[in-house]
Amino acid sequence: MAAPAYVRSDLRSCAEVFNRPVGEPDRTPRHTISEVAAASGLTAHTLRWYERIGLLDPVDRAVGGQRRYCDGDLHRLAFLGRLRLTGMSVADMLKYVDMARRGEQTYDERRRLLEAQREEVRQRIVDLQATLAVLDYKIDLYAGKVVDRTGAPVQCQIHRAEEEQSV
Repeated sequence: MAAPAYVRSDLRSCAEVFNRPVGEPDRTPRHTISEVAAASGLTAHTLRWYERIGLLDPVDRAVGGQRRYCDGDLHRLAFLGRLRLTGMSVADMLKYVDMARRGEQTYDERRRLLEAQREEVRQRIVDLQATLAVLDYKIDLYAGKVVDRTGAPVQCQIHRAEEEQSV
């Protein structure tokens, strides 16, 4: 009779690692491409493409050739997803990953890249807040909640020029 295989009970699921990428990642290649796709929301095609263009390091393979991702890959994917949400281009993401591979001597370069991206995000937030204010005003106008100086409700009389100007 064969000895039972040791199973680590402290390993987190693929989704847990992706959704909370903290601590030192386990480097055991154990997550399938379908698990990673389900956890990350990326397609298997996109995951293979990320590997092909270099956003991910070459992924380990099982005996049959199927990809097996480790927790470190999931940490990287979670961070790349955040960068994409900021609107960072794939080209800049590749620059960042290349710098990370080169090590600590690229900290200043990486910081500058992230600071520039942060500034773009802050400007987009300002733009979105201004857009939200216009939407709120129009919604209030149509709901009869906008009042003039005397406190009387403003009648909603929309003119094409006014609509175009406020957008």
